[in-house]
Amino acid sequence: MDNLQAERIESLKAGILAAFCLLVADAMATLFHQVLLVKQLDLLASLGITTSFSLLASLAIACISGFVFGITYRYAIRSDDNSHLGDGAVLAFGLVRGLAQLEAGLNYPALLWSSAVLGVESLVLFAIARYILDWAIANRWVKPLK
Repeated sequence: MDNLQAERIESLKAGILAAFCLLVADAMATLFHQVLLVKQLDLLASLGITTSFSLLASLAIACISGFVFGITYRYAIRSDDNSHLGDGAVLAFGLVRGLAQLEAGLNYPALLWSSAVLGVESLVLFAIARYILDWAIANRWVKPLK
């Protein structure tokens, strides 16, 4: 197997791992919303999932976002020890996803607080994926880009 093919496989592994991380973290956050936030705070009632299609779409979006993040993160950090590169990747992905959710909330004032919660949550989800990827790279499950 040539070097280019090996690099693609490592990027695919990083993408799959990050997709799985975001999928699990988003599912846990959704469960937290359903069990605690929606029932306790009327202000955040719009966080409730009303249809199975909404749930599946949300989880699919998290999975796709995680996959793209994993591949991009591996390329961004390369084999550097500069933590700012990883921080920047998390911030970029978290802000893009979070600000899009916040923008939707600005269009519907009743959803503003829920959108703000989802915006902050996006940063946390990508940070979780980043630390799992860092752990996988440190343990040689995923090889860093050379």
